[in-house]
Amino acid sequence: MRVDLLTREYPPDIYGGAGVHVTELVASLRRSIEVQVRCFGAQRDEADTTGYAVPEQLAGANATLSTLGVDLQFAQAVEGANLVHSHTWYANHGGRLAQLLHGIPHVVTAHSLEPLRPWKAEQLGGGYRVSSWVEREAYEAADAVVAVSEGMRRDILRVYPNVDPARTHVIYNGIDLERWQIVDDPDLVRSLGVDPDRPTVIFVGRITRQKGLPYFLRAAAALSPDMQLVLCAGAPDTAEIMAEVTELVRELQRSRDGVIWIDRMLPQPELAALLSAATVFVCPSIYEPLGIVNLEAMACGLPVVATATGGIPEVVENGVTGRLVPIEQAADGTGTPLNPERFVADMAEALTSVVSDRQRAHEQGAAGRMRAQTQFSWSAIADQTLALYRRLVVQ
Repeated sequence: MRVDLLTREYPPDIYGGAGVHVTELVASLRRSIEVQVRCFGAQRDEADTTGYAVPEQLAGANATLSTLGVDLQFAQAVEGANLVHSHTWYANHGGRLAQLLHGIPHVVTAHSLEPLRPWKAEQLGGGYRVSSWVEREAYEAADAVVAVSEGMRRDILRVYPNVDPARTHVIYNGIDLERWQIVDDPDLVRSLGVDPDRPTVIFVGRITRQKGLPYFLRAAAALSPDMQLVLCAGAPDTAEIMAEVTELVRELQRSRDGVIWIDRMLPQPELAALLSAATVFVCPSIYEPLGIVNLEAMACGLPVVATATGGIPEVVENGVTGRLVPIEQAADGTGTPLNPERFVADMAEALTSVVSDRQRAHEQGAAGRMRAQTQFSWSAIADQTLALYRRLVVQ
């Protein structure tokens, strides 16, 4: 069996959870079947992996049109595959066209949903309507839609009621437990400007409305000044969200010390060392289908304080591997907290509670590591994905 996997992100160009998912899934699947990876960007040195550039005629066009230019190349190149599997709207149109052109099954993995990220209109303008159309068409026509959590499956069926529930399948994201584990390297941590001996709250994520960083920064103002705040945050969606975050960080830095902002993507060993040296990981997302960052933190032995939204409650076990922060959200697709002050206060309380009991935090971190090992291994996820492929190809 040959499967062509279509993705925007692939090493070395990874900036989010979807890219991590694809990278690990491909490595596991290639132990059993042929997988041709087709991704955006420059050519890769990796075997059975091809990068595709935006057509010259679309250079400088709206980002969605540039994306569709790559998708057309994907669709042509897929010829000869038994099945095509696309990840995110960036690759969905290539998968849909390949399905029609070559008469093969199309699998879509849902890492997020465009209608639940309306703030992307700030970034894409009218292109947001195009990306939403691409996603809907692909999902409604797909032979199978993979949701990375039960929460994500519910969102798919709510947002796209024409999708057949029988064609939706839950296969979790996973974590590479050999790469993500506790790393005791205080000298490396100090070289990054962080004090490994100080109680620390750490955030890792892109600067986007989805990740909820401004809510955490407001909650941080209520935390004890003894706590160190480490922000591994970059890749802003828009100038507006970057300006908001910058001002909030500056306010914190004026009122307290120990506020460290690392705005570059850290190599995995450095990030693992930072996570291992921290006391608690915070995930203030207002939209999160699952949250690979939570799994990475848990694998490094950290308790997690996270928003009780999307697929997060399927990863973080409240009171066992950390704390879930309750949230009531607007039903208009933005995920905006109906009571942001309460959400911020509850987040500050949960973080204070975890950090103030270091023994309990250590126990929750150990429980998180165990949960990652037993529930989210890539070998199990690859087996489930391969079983789905085989059912579709036989039909």
